[in-house]
Amino acid sequence: MSKLRPVLRYAVLLLITAIFVTPVVWMLLTSVKTYDAAQQVPPSWLPNPFSTYGYDRILNDTANPVLRWFLNSMLAATLHTLLVLVTASMAAYALARMRFRGRGLLFALIVGTLFLPPTSLIIPNFIIAEKLSWIDTLTVVVVPGAASAFGVFFLRQFFLSIPAELEEAAVLDGANQWQIFRQVLLPLSKPALATLAVLSFLTNWNDFLWPVYVLFSPERLTLPAGLGLLQGAYVTDYPVIMAGAMLASVPVLILFVFAQRHVIQGVSRSGLKG
Repeated sequence: MSKLRPVLRYAVLLLITAIFVTPVVWMLLTSVKTYDAAQQVPPSWLPNPFSTYGYDRILNDTANPVLRWFLNSMLAATLHTLLVLVTASMAAYALARMRFRGRGLLFALIVGTLFLPPTSLIIPNFIIAEKLSWIDTLTVVVVPGAASAFGVFFLRQFFLSIPAELEEAAVLDGANQWQIFRQVLLPLSKPALATLAVLSFLTNWNDFLWPVYVLFSPERLTLPAGLGLLQGAYVTDYPVIMAGAMLASVPVLILFVFAQRHVIQGVSRSGLKG
């Protein structure tokens, strides 16, 4: 039985891998089919003939500037991620290391916002954005949500796992709170910061509902909202849609490949101490 365990383990891992990889492979193969080949019933796995029809359509369509949507999404997700890292790390440090009255209640209120359905915040956020004249600008998909309750919770748990003796040693060397935060905790928190960066980037990159409500000009749309325009009312052009989906997935896959090691470390360490 002991000899079968490695075999069963690898079999389960291969099955899980197939479950996650198969849709991506299907999306890639469909994106290089012709329109007629993608409509075949029953569908075929391999493209016959191989065609760049879908990519030609989305890259050369002046009515639907997909590359502009891609750049908008990239800029918005990057700026949003940087804002989340700044606000969440500062708030988490204060809640994890600083002593002040009402700290526990404040942390409970922040965590409590995680239980609010995101759709319930659309109307108040829209009203605030309209008052600030952010509607139909890149700012409206960058700033709202930058004060991440999850980010505060996640980084606070990670900061609590760092030995307090390191800060005490820094205090003896004459460091103040800001220097301890910037020169002691942040360098030790790279795995957690990388994990939060990946999650924040993915959240903003894949956001569809909010951009649909607040972005109206075709040249200001983000990629998820813009790709929705490629869906016809009566006909579905699968190669075009899958080519757009592949374009949207490439940055995410690259980001995860480079940050995978830090993500695993961050997740494993963030819950050591609560």
